Amino acid sequence: MADLDLALGLAAIALNLVAGAVGGLAWAGHRVSIAFWYLLRAGQVATLAFVVFEFVIYAGGDRADDSLHYLYIVLPVLASLMGEAMRGASAGQELGETDFSSLDPERQREVGLAIYRRETGVMTATALVIAFLIWRALETTAGMF
Repeated sequence: MADLDLALGLAAIALNLVAGAVGGLAWAGHRVSIAFWYLLRAGQVATLAFVVFEFVIYAGGDRADDSLHYLYIVLPVLASLMGEAMRGASAGQELGETDFSSLDPERQREVGLAIYRRETGVMTATALVIAFLIWRALETTAGMF
């Protein structure tokens, strides 16, 4: 059990760190990165698998000595939900009260790229926070197995 727990945790950390690095480079370079979104979603799936497995372990009776472990298990899910909510709000912040369809095509492109950049920045930060939280969760598993 401990090996699978560690493997899931490390996979979630690695995928989120890679997504964060790719997203950070795309954000800083004002580039569009399709790979970032695939890596981000893979990191989210790995994070969910890790969290679900942790709940299975808990339900099976294995407990960590440090109760902070359980906080670090729940926080990545909350961080992901907050990141998605902030990503969704980024379009509204960029557009304000402007009717997107009334803009000329070049301005639509500029606004679309600005929205994309905001979304990339938000989700990059989220992926890095999740990687840190899962790392902390793995650090606090002393006595669990």
